[in-house]
Amino acid sequence: MPARRISEEPAYVLHRYDWSESSLILDVFTRHHGRVALVAKGAKKPTSNFRPVLLPLQPLRVGYTASGGEGQGEVHVLKGAEWVGGHVMPTGDALMSGLYLNELLMRLLAREDAHPPLFDAYAGVVRVLGSGEHGDALEPVLRSFELLLLREIGLLPALDAETMTLAPLQPAARYALVPEAGLRPAQPADRATLPGAQWLALHHALESGGPGSYTTTLRAIASSVDAPMTSDLKPQLRTLLQYHCGSPLLRTRQLMIDLQLL
Repeated sequence: MPARRISEEPAYVLHRYDWSESSLILDVFTRHHGRVALVAKGAKKPTSNFRPVLLPLQPLRVGYTASGGEGQGEVHVLKGAEWVGGHVMPTGDALMSGLYLNELLMRLLAREDAHPPLFDAYAGVVRVLGSGEHGDALEPVLRSFELLLLREIGLLPALDAETMTLAPLQPAARYALVPEAGLRPAQPADRATLPGAQWLALHHALESGGPGSYTTTLRAIASSVDAPMTSDLKPQLRTLLQYHCGSPLLRTRQLMIDLQLL
């Protein structure tokens, strides 16, 4: 199959690897083609136009040559990259949060599998991280994206019923989201649970945007997640995500744990 030229594709760099003394391999999240691997030839040279552009958490438009079709093992050749602008690089906790989201996408998304609504939601989260004005909104936005990611790839059970019995949730009863059983009634050993009313609120927020759009959904979930809910929702989502990511522990999570021990 002849090579295809992809032009003006919205994209974000998730990660970059040294390929040679002068070149890089990029893991890139694109809107219409999903997660792709690109080789940026000569990108490490001081005179390269790629050098100041190929940074994580920055909105780009890229062009590349798709070599011989699409497939899990394909590495395509980057031909152009342009910074779209709009916000600066996140710093501090926002930077660590962005790198954490990037690692989730690399571990959970298959290559060449497009998720345009998820891309739009990710772009919205990155704008929040880069605004410098996220404040208390950081945790709700992260939890919202985790829920959207799990739902998009089919790993989030329905949040309006018990997973095993399909019994409707009781608003006053407490339930836990666990990897192998989905949403089930709380047990004494559970470290974190939420009342049925809060799971139902998250379910309705997830349904609010309609098919094909997560922009409205992201805002709806974030607005429904308050500080007390976040403290109980976070460990449940993190456990579920790590279960599906497999071993080893997410590098960004390990780094945050190590920093807290200093």
